[in-house]
Amino acid sequence: MNKIAIVGTGPTGIYTLLALLKHQTPLSISLYEQSNEAGVGMPYSDEENSRLMLANIASIEIPPITSSYLDWLRQQSVEHLARYGVKHASLHDRQFLPRILLGEYFRDQFLRLVDLADKQGFNITVHESCQVKDVKATTDGVVICSDHNDPEHFDLAVIATGHVWPDAQSASRTFFPSPWTGLMEAKIPACNVGILGTSLSAIDAAMAVVAQHGRFVLDDAQGVHFERNEGSQDLNILLMSRSGILPEADFYCPLPYEPLSIVTAEALEQCIADGSAGLLDRIFMLIVKEIELADPVWSKEVALSSLNADSFTDVWFAARKKHDPFHWAAANLEEVERNKREKHTVAWRYAILRLHEAVQEIVPWLDEKDRERFNNGLARVFIDNYAAIPSQSIRRLLALREAGILNIRALGQDYQLEQKEKMTVIRAQGETYKFDVFIDARGQKALKIKDLPFPSLRDQLQSTSEEIPDVGDDYTLQAPDIVRGRIALAALPWLMHDQPFVQGLTACAEIGQCVAHAISRPATRLRRRLPCYEA
Repeated sequence: MNKIAIVGTGPTGIYTLLALLKHQTPLSISLYEQSNEAGVGMPYSDEENSRLMLANIASIEIPPITSSYLDWLRQQSVEHLARYGVKHASLHDRQFLPRILLGEYFRDQFLRLVDLADKQGFNITVHESCQVKDVKATTDGVVICSDHNDPEHFDLAVIATGHVWPDAQSASRTFFPSPWTGLMEAKIPACNVGILGTSLSAIDAAMAVVAQHGRFVLDDAQGVHFERNEGSQDLNILLMSRSGILPEADFYCPLPYEPLSIVTAEALEQCIADGSAGLLDRIFMLIVKEIELADPVWSKEVALSSLNADSFTDVWFAARKKHDPFHWAAANLEEVERNKREKHTVAWRYAILRLHEAVQEIVPWLDEKDRERFNNGLARVFIDNYAAIPSQSIRRLLALREAGILNIRALGQDYQLEQKEKMTVIRAQGETYKFDVFIDARGQKALKIKDLPFPSLRDQLQSTSEEIPDVGDDYTLQAPDIVRGRIALAALPWLMHDQPFVQGLTACAEIGQCVAHAISRPATRLRRRLPCYEA
């Protein structure tokens, strides 16, 4: 019986366990979780989230485990869902619900998987409140060192540790290096609060703050307004980013995705085979053809055929930059809600949504110049498109604006940030902003080998003189020889260099399925190829 270690029991660890059970071959699996409950995951735990924070994915998009999210929700009591402001009678598969509720689903499904594994003859051990201190590949397997047990040997170790945020000790009462670094436990006074970022993480940070100073209330017309607590009149929040724009609201489209017609796997492979020189421009020509086929009217309106991989980005954001962000948000909200009622798909938006995962496959093959062009251009378009936020989040932002609490500023490309003992100062475009509390909410950054928290594995990988780990099509490390096929690196921050859009739950499920193949066969190629996702 092969011995497998899974380090981390968030979504990636859960989907990996699910995929291993589907292989039907009994294994000995040890699961390590540093928090006190395995199977939840940091993004969905009640320690790291408030009930105002919404999951940015609907039930219809979440890969089922032992049951779908919607079926699980319907099994919950009316009273239990009501505690989260969720009406049992109005459940449907396109809702965006509180993250903590999704965490409960993952916990329940994890426990069911453990029970199912036992019935199938697997040997399952779950280590909770257990931090893995080191991982080391040896000539006959992998050694895991934790703070609970003696070093243990395995045939394969799966590192599924998820997002990485600064340690809570790096936070102070006035400065938080991320929304997940002590903010949820901190008492934030009614003061000037600065939040760096205007996307999902920044909105989460704003919700964590305002939850201490009032409540959102539904009015008779199903609109939302915010009621401040007594004594919270001095609360002011400023969201800031280089562009000063908000994400748009999630839009209606067919799910699962319809196949692309032009940017196919074969077309991508041919573009990559033609070499790195000019690769980005060749791919953009295919993108243009795909969008023109999907929506010729919009393509003509924006003169798509005259654009390139750089100017397309400027056109994408141009209209939003010309308008007040809250006015744009209100108009966009009205449009997407109308489209949802009518089940109308905006063809050009849907085409770009389907393109992001396909186009991601070229990223490892871009030369240095085109990689920078992509990161500053098309990547921003794709992220803006697929990271559209729940309509309820837009309503809440508008309510905070109406209450006189929330504003947004564009900082431009050149700004200065100075962190002082009791305040943070930002200088941008001739203006100076002073904050009593400051939160850096710019989201997860791609990490390198030097950032790995396991010293032995870090030393082994750094012996290759590479900054980014090489992984196979099953996500096992490929270099140096001592690690090959013995350790699967399924931790998202270390995959983002070559897979910048890898952060969703569907990606977690894909990774889990690919890792499961490592039990039965070695990797056949580097990850720099099309994915092995099985529908």
